[in-house]
Amino acid sequence: MNKPFSVCEEQVYNGLYKKHAESLRNHLYFKFGDLKQAEDIVQESFIKLWTKCSTIIYEKAASFLYTVSRNLYIDSLRSKKVALKFEKNSSPVQDNEDPYFHLRTKEFKQKIEATISALPEKQREAFLLNRIEKLTYKEIAQKLEISQTAVEKRIANALVKLKEITELQKRNI
Repeated sequence: MNKPFSVCEEQVYNGLYKKHAESLRNHLYFKFGDLKQAEDIVQESFIKLWTKCSTIIYEKAASFLYTVSRNLYIDSLRSKKVALKFEKNSSPVQDNEDPYFHLRTKEFKQKIEATISALPEKQREAFLLNRIEKLTYKEIAQKLEISQTAVEKRIANALVKLKEITELQKRNI
């Protein structure tokens, strides 16, 4: 008889992290639209998994992670706590790139994230599954348990909305 995997074994835990961390982060980001918070919650979820590893069955670890992460995210939204995160102080890296280039790149990334975050949840989720995860409309429909036509409509509406938001931003600049 095979011995069941123990989540408390470091190798098993690391395997779970490698297998689920990125998809869990993407799921939270697509669902709620905040990448930094999604990354933080993934880390907190894995910490909770580690602290409760002796009570978690290996086969249920993924559902535990998704449930914990969803609850943590909802708790953070309910409490409306705004946490400012600063980049870790590290020794400056010698860089030959123009500092202005870095600033423009950072600002551009922030504008893209803000624009995508401004989309309604269902549109954002379908759009990011298509554009980031590279899923087909059919795969998205299966994952979200909706029709393929609904997926097409959500992505088309997302593109229209993104265009409107971008044009508004251009006028305000």
